[in-house]
Amino acid sequence: MGLYITREDITTMPVDAIVNAANCDLKNFAPRRGGGVCGAIFRAAGHAEMQAACDAIGHCETGQAVITKGFELPAKYVIHAVGPIYRPNDTQQALLLRNCYIHALDLAEENCLETVAFPLISSGIFGYPPKEALLIALKAIQDWLKENNGKVTVYLCLLDESLYSMAEDRLNEGQKPWEKEGDHGG
Repeated sequence: MGLYITREDITTMPVDAIVNAANCDLKNFAPRRGGGVCGAIFRAAGHAEMQAACDAIGHCETGQAVITKGFELPAKYVIHAVGPIYRPNDTQQALLLRNCYIHALDLAEENCLETVAFPLISSGIFGYPPKEALLIALKAIQDWLKENNGKVTVYLCLLDESLYSMAEDRLNEGQKPWEKEGDHGG
């Protein structure tokens, strides 16, 4: 149990659930091209089935999360977490981003899931600065694990080498991820 940093393709991870960086309408608008993490997850799961499951739910507020089956993915479930679109000087966005991780982990626990893989939510097309997003993710996940006695094994998938190294360094040093950078999202 605990938090592990990986450079794996989230769509191939043999975990109980993977987390999708979703939009509020739970739509994938690019079924055949691009679409970042969301597009990759929908393609790997089976676009039509995943979109139908998301359409049945309909909507998810920013900072919240919902769960669907994983369909053709190795993961049994997909937790769709809606991160904020980055806007400089928005004082609520760090809390909303933090809440994505907390609510996704709450859903994992409610569904008796033992392993969950996250992308770095909001750091793609939603424009959140990746280093800030990473600090918020690390702190949120570690806080949740501490409060819940590490009931879930969490993987944070970071394909960017510099972010991967930064996260690994902080975890290996036993340093709280927000130290030296200020308290982001706490």
